[in-house]
Parts: sequence; structure tokens; C-alpha cells
Amino acid sequence: MKLGNLAQRAGLPFEEGTDLSVTGFAIDHRKVAPGTVFGAFQGLTFNAEDVIPEAIAAGAVAIVTRPGVTVEGAVHIASDNPRRDFARLAAGFFTPVPPHIVAVTGTNGKTSTVEMTRQIWRMCGERAASIGTLGVTTPDESVSTGLTTPDIVTFLSNMSGLAREGVSHVAYEASSHGLSQYRNEGISVSAAAFTNFSRDHLDYHADMDDYFSAKMRLFSEVVKPGAAAIIWDGGDNSEWTRRAAEHAMSSNLRVLIVGKVGSGSNAFLRLVDRKATQLGQTIDVEHEGRVFSIKLPLIGEYQAANAMVAAALAIATGSDAAQALDAISRLQPVRGRIERAVISPAGAPVYVDYAHTPDALAAAIAALRPHVARGQGGRLITVFGAGGDRDPGKREAMGAAASDKSDIVIVTDDNPRGESPAAIRADIMRGAAASAREIGDRREAIGEAISLAGEHDIVLVAGKGHEQGQIIGAGENMRVLPFDDVTVARECAAAGGSGSGS
Repeated sequence: MKLGNLAQRAGLPFEEGTDLSVTGFAIDHRKVAPGTVFGAFQGLTFNAEDVIPEAIAAGAVAIVTRPGVTVEGAVHIASDNPRRDFARLAAGFFTPVPPHIVAVTGTNGKTSTVEMTRQIWRMCGERAASIGTLGVTTPDESVSTGLTTPDIVTFLSNMSGLAREGVSHVAYEASSHGLSQYRNEGISVSAAAFTNFSRDHLDYHADMDDYFSAKMRLFSEVVKPGAAAIIWDGGDNSEWTRRAAEHAMSSNLRVLIVGKVGSGSNAFLRLVDRKATQLGQTIDVEHEGRVFSIKLPLIGEYQAANAMVAAALAIATGSDAAQALDAISRLQPVRGRIERAVISPAGAPVYVDYAHTPDALAAAIAALRPHVARGQGGRLITVFGAGGDRDPGKREAMGAAASDKSDIVIVTDDNPRGESPAAIRADIMRGAAASAREIGDRREAIGEAISLAGEHDIVLVAGKGHEQGQIIGAGENMRVLPFDDVTVARECAAAGGSGSGS
């Protein structure tokens, strides 16, 4: 493709080098080849402007970077917002893309919702895929990316590759990091969803309003005008829910409310009733005056919320409503989201969940609480920790959330990264009940919980979910030790509840 044609499509007027042939895009100078357009951005720990000479030496024909930056030997596409303009240029190169694309943002529930949307589409007969924390899940395979929202080049390349494989429907996670760094730009998004909002990522965002503003870029700048905005309303009069709906309306989107709103409301999908069952729940959902009774084979109210939002996304993009709602009854569990790992030797089920914020931890506990055999002395045993080099302000609140509804709390290590594991645990313990136990070694903590659990108890291991490693140290000293909560729980159960299983 010619650089001038890409620039015209992106709305970037410049004259120099318009006839240059473009062979690819890169934001890593080590991936530059002859004909590449290189994006030189300032990052938190690395400034790619410093390696512009290396990129040009490798064959870069154009550099997208700030005005005033020295560029010699290639076209300088100067931009006050180089990430955004690089993304718009790249979007013209990576074509085609699937015709039906939806995005999900929110603090919690993004991974489950995009994967459920993919499953519902598939059961409605579409060739569908999802992109997010779990990787790129296609009708045929799953490939891990390691990021909730991959970099813009990987993201657009994935989209184009999926289209070439015949995928027509894609759901992707739109994280606040990805939105603020323009990793989702340039494609036509047919519908978007807002699941919920609570404290997270304040190590990156200045405050809650800044964090919320990043999320709202999805509605104001990414989704095409007139598209559907699916907003979950939990019936709790949340200020953030109200603000999200107002933001979507001001962006000329079609707001569709899903949730626990009162009868007579104009909800797109209304949760009329919900009853917990032994292995899941029954939900009654109203759509356009008709009530559907659905047996959802997943535990927890928030899973019902995720499933309803996913169904709404499918319906908003053309799926038959009755077929989409019926598909909810056949949803498969999402990896690391209230995933039953094993039954202990005593008969206690052990669940693994990715919950790593106060609200997510409280939601996971609330999901399991109704399934504890309280009348027979059953207890809920919660094992969790908090990540290092991340927002420290949420740790005490996580301790309080765990202690509020758990009978036994064990505080352990998560991914300590560059911080002292003991200091992280101390932060959590300040919010936990006095009876909370502290066991630093995560395997030992999981083993202890399983050994304590009786036949009427439930064990929740929270924080890491689907992750396959434990991050120790930072920078040059960083190590990723193999660690999978599901595998470790099974090994401990096989060892009779001992943390010595290997």
C-alpha cells in the first residue's frame, strides 16, 4: 500500500513521501523491516523516540512521533497524539476485518462477557471469536496474548487474520489501559458494553474520574455513532452506571439497559428473578414483554449479569433474541472464573477465581455463599493475596471484603513483583478480621485451606484465576515461576490436603 493512500484514509494530511510503499507497521524497533511505518511513543519505562535511528537503519520508511523529534532518513509524520494517529494509519493497512465487532469495558466481567458472547454467537450459527485476557479464542483454537488488550499492531493484525479465516463476529475486551493508549482504534465497532465500575488501576490512572474517563473513550471515540451501548444496571443506583448511560447518550449511541430494574421499565433485558441451584442458577429474563426462564449452569449473580450482557450484545448485532437467550443455558465455564478445580478428599468443592479487586472478591464470595451448607455447619474458606507494584490502596479493602462474608480467611502471596511480599500481606491484614491467617507460600496456603475443609465447606482461591505463573521481582530480577491455582489445588487435594503436592 502507498503511504499517501493510508494517510488519506486516516485523515492525516501531509505531502512528503506519499508514494512510498508500506509493507507493515511496528511499535517495537526490533520488528522493523524495510517498508515499515514505525510508531515512536513515550512510555512509562521506555521512550521509543530514543531508538528512531535504529528503526530507520532497519528500513522504516516513516516515523509517527511528536513534533520536534529529530527524524533523519525517513518521513516524519508529526502528531500531537502519535498513538492515535499511528493506530488510524495502521487500520487502513490491516484489512479486511470482521463485519460484526463488539467491545466490552468495565472493571470486572470483561473476560467472561466476551467469551460468553462468542459462545452465544457460535450457538446461533455464527463463526465467532474473542480477544482478551485469555488470548484469541477462535472457532478452532486459542492463542494466548498475555495482555487484556494487545498492542495496536497485534490487535489489528489479529482482526484481519480472523476475517481472512472466515470469522464474521468478534468480541474484545476494552481495558482502560488499552483505551487510553489507543490500542483499539480504527475499526468499526457495532456495539459496546459497560459491565460495572469500581476501584482498580489507580497505580496508572490519577484518580477514579480519570479511570472512568478512559473507559468512556469506548463510547465517545471508538464505537461508531448510532451503535448500541449495553449498560448493566445492578439496581443499586450506582453513580457510575448513571454517568455511563449519560455519556453514551451524549455520544449519540442507542442505550440499552440490562439488569435488575423495576417492572414497567424500558430495560432491554430485565432480570425478573434468580434462584440458586446446586450446580448453577435459574434466571427469569424479560425481553419485549416475554419472560424466558433459563437454567444457567454457572454459579453467582455476577455470572448471570455477564450472561445477560453477552446475550444483549448478540441480540444487538442481529442474533435472534429467543435463540440467544436459550443459548445462555448451554454456556460453558470461563477459565479461572468461578472454575471448580477439584473436590477435596473430604468432599469440599474448591473454586478458583480471578477476583483481584475488592468488588470482584466480594462478588465471588457472594456467588459461592448460597451454596455453603450453613444448616450443616458448612463454612466458606477464602484464600487470596494482592499483586505488587499495583494500586496499594485496594489491599486493605480486599481484606475487609474477604472477612465480611467468609468464615475462614487465609492471606497469602499473589504476584509480589518488586515489592516485599510480607509488606503486601501486612497491608491486606490491616483490613482483615483478627481471625484471618497469614501464610505467605501460596501452595502451602491452598493446601491448608483444603485440609481445613469439611464435606459441607467450600474453598475459594482468588486472585490469579487463569494465570500460569507467579511473578517474583521486577526489572532484570523478575522471574515468572510456574504456578497454576487449578493445578496446585488438584495436587494438594491428591496429597490429602497437604501443600506438599508437586
